[in-house]
Amino acid sequence: MPQLFDSDSAVPSSETFELRDDGRSASAALEGEVDAILDKALGGGEITVDEGARLFDATGDELTPLLAAADRLRREAVGDAVTYVVNRNINFTNVCVKQCGFCAFSRGHRADEGYYLPDEEVLRRAKEAVEMGATEVCVQAGLAPGMDGWHYVDLLKSIKAALPGLHVHAFSPEEVLYGSGLAGVSVAEYLAALKEAGIGSLPGTSAEILVDEVRDLISPGRITTAQWLHLIRTAHELGIPTTSTMMYGHLETAHHKALHLSRLRELQKETGGFTEFVPLGFIADEAPMHRKRRPKGLRSGPSGIETLKMYAVSRIMLHGWIHNIQVSWVKEGLKLGQVGLMAGANDLGGTLINESISTAAGSGHGQLQTPSRLRAAAREMGRLPVERDTLYHKLHIFDDPAADPQDPLDSIDDAASLFGSYHDLIQRPEHRFKAHLAQAGAERKISL
Repeated sequence: MPQLFDSDSAVPSSETFELRDDGRSASAALEGEVDAILDKALGGGEITVDEGARLFDATGDELTPLLAAADRLRREAVGDAVTYVVNRNINFTNVCVKQCGFCAFSRGHRADEGYYLPDEEVLRRAKEAVEMGATEVCVQAGLAPGMDGWHYVDLLKSIKAALPGLHVHAFSPEEVLYGSGLAGVSVAEYLAALKEAGIGSLPGTSAEILVDEVRDLISPGRITTAQWLHLIRTAHELGIPTTSTMMYGHLETAHHKALHLSRLRELQKETGGFTEFVPLGFIADEAPMHRKRRPKGLRSGPSGIETLKMYAVSRIMLHGWIHNIQVSWVKEGLKLGQVGLMAGANDLGGTLINESISTAAGSGHGQLQTPSRLRAAAREMGRLPVERDTLYHKLHIFDDPAADPQDPLDSIDDAASLFGSYHDLIQRPEHRFKAHLAQAGAERKISL
């Protein structure tokens, strides 16, 4: 494909507006190029990285057919069902040995706002989630210094012993890599131990952009692209399903995003282990690389149109391989999430109950969405709301609004007061990480 855009910009270069020999303007030819790519996709063809990048650069009159094509492929793949899961996030510590430029959640081990939830508090929260109708808990955290390498496995065992029927969706690739390193075993051995302990699935987070030249700028020292792909592949080979994600709206280009999707697609062809794809817009407000050490060219998160294009191009490039595209009400709010259902997405994510990571970064969309609000959002779009489990098995199909149940979460007026909030947690004295270190005698293990 010819180079249509300058390498540093998504804006067509001046040369593209010269008239061609056949009398058509180059801008018209560009629109025709998008039409050709969409025709190929609708005909069952696989979209290349260059073609995906061109769709990410769509603008103006190209947007309507792009969104319409994605919506058609969504309907072919999953029909008109809009799914959601009743779940709870449990981020047991915000203390981390890494200092990623996009992360406003983490704290250093001596920070006054560093916290660490003991196992009994994690278990209490999991039990409370089940009482509220949750079928899943999502357990992720910072990489705490001084931690025993087998802590993730032991924590999982304690949850499953008390709540054997609960799906534990836990531990990012970054956490698994960290735990295996501390334990002195291979990633495969560590994943096998998690499986034996009862892991249900892994979050496909810590992916950011699967292009190392970008990763080196936004998260130096973090898990590499090759390590992420290897770890996820190994999990799938062991029979552990995972989600997949992308964080966008910072330094990446259209080509980077398309390459990321292509790498997910190729891995899915090998293993079939991805359950969903979740695009995650960068939230800049409190991010260190936005506030303190801003790299050249950093954007302040995706625009609304960029968000819709992400859903659309993801649906088009992943069609036939990853069926479920999730909107993030945490990142974008439920209103824009609804619109995403017109652009190729089919899943509204989870109730969450406690949302900390995006909240710490400056998101103002709250920590809980109730089942009734998620169902109402789907119905406003003329879609059928369906409660699912983590692996997309349908649990309840809500085809009659009059017969909707009164879910326990629907009676919650103030989630922060009942369940606690991130901002409250970082101020409360009883779970200080410094106290945890002192009690564990682990201070000596931390290199200062």
